[in-house]
Amino acid sequence: MNFVILEEVDSTNSYVTRHAATLADMTMVLAESQTAGRGQRGNSWESEPGRNLTATLFWRPSGVAPRQQFAISEATALAVVDWLAFEGVEAKVKWPNDIYVADRKICGILIEHSLTASSIDHSRIGFGVNINQREFHSDAPNPVSLVQLTGEERDVSRAAASMGRYLEARLAQTATPEGRSSLHADFMAALWRGDGKPHPFRQRNPREGEPELFSGIIRDVSPEGPIRILDTDAGPTREFMFKEVEFIL
Repeated sequence: MNFVILEEVDSTNSYVTRHAATLADMTMVLAESQTAGRGQRGNSWESEPGRNLTATLFWRPSGVAPRQQFAISEATALAVVDWLAFEGVEAKVKWPNDIYVADRKICGILIEHSLTASSIDHSRIGFGVNINQREFHSDAPNPVSLVQLTGEERDVSRAAASMGRYLEARLAQTATPEGRSSLHADFMAALWRGDGKPHPFRQRNPREGEPELFSGIIRDVSPEGPIRILDTDAGPTREFMFKEVEFIL
């Protein structure tokens, strides 16, 4: 794996987008400070300069069709879970790919793909892991960092190198049907609130006549990405695409 270390950048995902034509495959771009760190749904990502791991991996997948791209999300999320387990912290994957410790968010992931008609030309795998930050000041409701959980600070550069090894191992699984099947099984086993118990959800932009809030039990996640939730209020199992439903803490 190659590494590019930047003192300051708008966001590592944006940097990789601008430089995709010249970056070598499997290059991780790290930034000590992001002036416009990006999260899902256009959210910003709070990160104290030099205290956390904020990076984007430039990767050219092999053997992954566009319709199978959720496997890359699964592999990335599981790599973070694997790395946190190595650091002594048990984490879960909040669908589709946030990383939680209990009910607190320790990592956000933002993956973007450059697609052709039949293949994924490259992926921009962005992630922000809270490592040494002790206080958070944004309106994010539930952040947590590794140092808050363990009381020990980590060297961010060493964390990046270690994370890179877990990413390489998990992403390699996406290349074959057997590997993707194993990834999906591990993903389901690591699913946050995938405990067979009812939890509160909010449907985004509900159709007329449907309730916005409901209680549901996660039944499954499709290998293509949609989540299936049994509505314990109304009865049927409902399928949701990304951004159509949100968990209520």
